[in-house]
Amino acid sequence: MKVDREKSEFLDEMIEQWTNDGLITEETSTKLRKSYEAKDFDWLRLAQYAFWVALACGVIALGSLLIDNTILKYLQSIYNTPNIVIAIISAGIAAWLYILGFRRKKNQSHLKFSNEAIVFSAILLTANAIAYFGKSIDNGSGNFTILILISVIIYGALGYAFKSRLIWIFALISLGAWFGTETGYLSRWNYYFLGMNYPLRFVAFGAIITAASFLMKKMPNLQHFFQVTYIAGMVYLFVALWGLSVFGNFASLEEWYSVRQLSLFYWALISAAVCVASTFIGLKYRDDVAREFGITFLFINLYTRYFEYFWDSWHKALFFSVLAASFWLIGRKAEKIWNVEFLK
Repeated sequence: MKVDREKSEFLDEMIEQWTNDGLITEETSTKLRKSYEAKDFDWLRLAQYAFWVALACGVIALGSLLIDNTILKYLQSIYNTPNIVIAIISAGIAAWLYILGFRRKKNQSHLKFSNEAIVFSAILLTANAIAYFGKSIDNGSGNFTILILISVIIYGALGYAFKSRLIWIFALISLGAWFGTETGYLSRWNYYFLGMNYPLRFVAFGAIITAASFLMKKMPNLQHFFQVTYIAGMVYLFVALWGLSVFGNFASLEEWYSVRQLSLFYWALISAAVCVASTFIGLKYRDDVAREFGITFLFINLYTRYFEYFWDSWHKALFFSVLAASFWLIGRKAEKIWNVEFLK
């Protein structure tokens, strides 16, 4: 069996430890060591990274095309292609890539990364088609939220039809973008919507998505998307809570700069309380997602408060010494917990 070099070293250490503890004999130890070997080079990981870089470059290229008026005017002067034609062509290519990607996924499932890259390219072309469709029907009203809502519906329908978690993730991302822009448009791009700034709005949004994921868990047709919806809801919720703990319910930087950070301490307490509750629920019900989000963002909140309250008042040598000591203690504790869990 060929394994990664890191895994090979880990197995070597474990077999040596078991041999020293008398759990296995030398003969068994030798047999175990001969049952695997380290890969000379991890080609699968290279393929994964190469596809990621290719897709990232594609996103940058598409983004540059959409936002750079000079490029758009230059292309229009060369091809003089109407926006609606670009939208139709993009939609057609996207449809072909969706069909190709899911046929390959069915017939060539071992080509995992290239199949996902094809589907991802189709997702980008879908976004391009919607964007150019919006340009073709633009009447100058500035209300582009309907286009984002269309993308939510398209991605949601495609994700459901093809049982694709990747497309479903983009539906959830688009849903968050729609919520942010729609509430902004309804408030005429003022700082507050129903008395809430953006972080507070997304706390509510994240809580709703998280609750909806548990309803999906009970529906046979939507159970497939429970995990990604749950994680997306928790990301929205906890990132927004962290933002709320930093900025409070202030909407402008001018207002935020005019108050002491200590006056926002109650928002930090609320954020920490949610983190503790999530950790407790995760431990009680063996929910790894809730536990890990709770612990991770509890530490993020604690270190954020540390930087806020002591960065200006403490000498930097003392500040970083305490920071180093805290991470060293966390590392030691984590190491002990890992060893206990492994022995279990």
